[in-house]
Amino acid sequence: MNTKIEEYRKYSNLFVELVRKGIRLKYRRSYLGIIWSMIEPLLTMIVLTLVFGTLLGHKGKEFPVYILAGRLVYTLFSQSSTAALKSIRANQGMIKKVYVPKTLYPLSAVTFNYILFLISLVVLLGVSLVLGIYPTWHVLLAIVPLLILFLLSVGAGLILSTVGVFFRDMEYLWNVLLMLVMYTCAIFYYPDKILESHAFWILKYNPLFCIISNFRSCVFGNKLDMWMLGYSFAFAMVSILLGVLIFEKNQDKFILYI
Repeated sequence: MNTKIEEYRKYSNLFVELVRKGIRLKYRRSYLGIIWSMIEPLLTMIVLTLVFGTLLGHKGKEFPVYILAGRLVYTLFSQSSTAALKSIRANQGMIKKVYVPKTLYPLSAVTFNYILFLISLVVLLGVSLVLGIYPTWHVLLAIVPLLILFLLSVGAGLILSTVGVFFRDMEYLWNVLLMLVMYTCAIFYYPDKILESHAFWILKYNPLFCIISNFRSCVFGNKLDMWMLGYSFAFAMVSILLGVLIFEKNQDKFILYI
């Protein structure tokens, strides 16, 4: 264990450079650059509010904030897991030339997306204040579901990056799965009726929905749901353990397939 820690300390500068590289590459052909990480969720919120607010009859000032909070969290998981999936093949040139701990690649992919997410929270704060939804002390607890989200993204990223090396079509399959996950996260609809029906398990046992729900609770000044908190944390830890086991077992074979 101490050897692993020392090894990661040795390559800490490389990890920082990988994170910077990820941010630069994401916006290298964009005139707006990193500002787009704030504009894009705002535009998406406006469109979703107009469409689903009209279709579902939600006209309250809370609905845009509800959508934006859910969309930001889902987008973080979607983009970080997808970036992690591609991370090994994207860095195949370096992997073939020099030795570095290969877990740095999916971990840096998750980290740089997380940094961009934290920047985009400025938009959520601005929209909330404009609509008259002022933060309470509960907003400080948002760090808890966000930390669980980071763990879940890392665990999923380790698993996906391993599978992506041996099964190239995983990238396309994961995009389809993410679309299904999105509809079970209650991003643009209120989940009350589903949670009260026989189909409650579709939402309740989705760890990402649990994280989004608790994050929204913090934004709106409500208490955390402890069951959802415990379940999502347990799920994230299991994904981390599985991810590490699968990655460590197969990483020596990566060079043969990339």
